[in-house]
Amino acid sequence: MPSLPLTQSTLRVRPLSGHIGAEIEGLDLAHLDNEGFATLKSLFLQYQVVILRNQALTRDQHIALGKRFGDLHVHPMAKGPEGYPEIFPIEADANSSNDPKAIRSGKRAVNGGHWHSDVSCDIEPPLGSLLYLRDVPEYGGDTLFSSGYAAYEALSPALQSLLEGLTAVHSGEATYRLHYGHQAAKDRSQFGFKNGADYPEAVHPVVRTHPETGRKSLFVNRGFTREIVELSHTESQALLEFLYRHQETPEFTVRLNWTPNSLAIWDNRCTQHRAIFDYSGQARRGERVTVKGDRPYFNETADVVEWGLVG
Repeated sequence: MPSLPLTQSTLRVRPLSGHIGAEIEGLDLAHLDNEGFATLKSLFLQYQVVILRNQALTRDQHIALGKRFGDLHVHPMAKGPEGYPEIFPIEADANSSNDPKAIRSGKRAVNGGHWHSDVSCDIEPPLGSLLYLRDVPEYGGDTLFSSGYAAYEALSPALQSLLEGLTAVHSGEATYRLHYGHQAAKDRSQFGFKNGADYPEAVHPVVRTHPETGRKSLFVNRGFTREIVELSHTESQALLEFLYRHQETPEFTVRLNWTPNSLAIWDNRCTQHRAIFDYSGQARRGERVTVKGDRPYFNETADVVEWGLVG
């Protein structure tokens, strides 16, 4: 079945908040032509996270859609289904928890239960992620997203100037040790780990320039950022805590409500997110495909590109 023509009568875009997020109707992701993908890509860059509901995607179609954004990323710790290393399984049920003590005692860790940008501890963090949820709880299970653009732009010029000269260490150890115990990474050489470490670590600018839009974004998150290199430990922790809380300001966020067979696509270069675990005893299942990115950088004079609908 071909994708529907992109006309005013079939394409619907509904912004979900003032700074981030949109719901898209009128695109069949399993049969998306070049015009349809160009529109999807443009909306993704404009809104930072988009959701499309009532989609029927096989694993192969999910992977094929991800590959249209770029080469696919393989998670350094998680194991995909047999024959599908690019797939990151999302599964929560009655045996799931976000309590570290319960996890250490054998409960399955809930994915993404803290604010983070996917795998920002990689030297080249992912460009974006495509999460397809087939089964969702009767209630709960929403995902919060925060705009790094909006958070950066709300800061005073003086603080912006300070942050633009700083870098921060991102480490996967604390998060991955909790979720995956003492399991070593699949292939250290693939992820550029330092000194043969079991977990990825990288240094990134605190403010990064988006390689496609040219906009500046905060690029620190609770899940992976550990230390600001240029500051003392006390200064670093105080500033990071301020930036974390600042990015969690409700005005910079959107709360995404899931329905069965929905696919959300988000830009890891300018957003962070948190999956809310408020559905204990219920099931939440799906799969994520993640797109490789490039090394974050800061360019003070980058041109800002205005993204809107194609055509």
